Amino acid sequence: MPLHTVSFLVENRPGVLFKVSNLFRRRGYNIQSLTVGPVEGSPLSRMTVVVDAESRVLNQIVEQLDKMVDVVKVKRLDPIRTLSRELLLIKMKTSDPMARIEAVNMVNAYHGLILDVEPDILIAEVTGPTDEINEFLKKIGPVGIEEMSRTGAAAIERGNVKLA
Repeated sequence: MPLHTVSFLVENRPGVLFKVSNLFRRRGYNIQSLTVGPVEGSPLSRMTVVVDAESRVLNQIVEQLDKMVDVVKVKRLDPIRTLSRELLLIKMKTSDPMARIEAVNMVNAYHGLILDVEPDILIAEVTGPTDEINEFLKKIGPVGIEEMSRTGAAAIERGNVKLA
């Protein structure tokens, strides 16, 4: 199934995240990515959900989200007009000097930042579209991933279109 991005504004209250995620669960769809953050100067938060669902079913979910009391506004983001980025924090095992050089070169190739250097470990930050993050992880795998943390997709539409 294709991936779809839905962004919505919600009341910044306890239980809202559970209600939203439960709606997707009841429909039998797994959320691929979920990001939430407060809207500056507002009692609202912006949620961005990436889900693999059929368009017809996703339209039903969007309609149900729009009817929820805690949801202020819902929008399916147009994939052609949407900019989407993820943040990856990755800890790599680099006790071998060649592995360290390879890791640094790979991080640089993906316009990442080295955040911490220790004798056997490098910690880096890489941001980009989900596809690029997945590609980076495949390429860096042989170096040795000790630990990683991903944010999920944050997305916004280009131009003079806004959710809030």
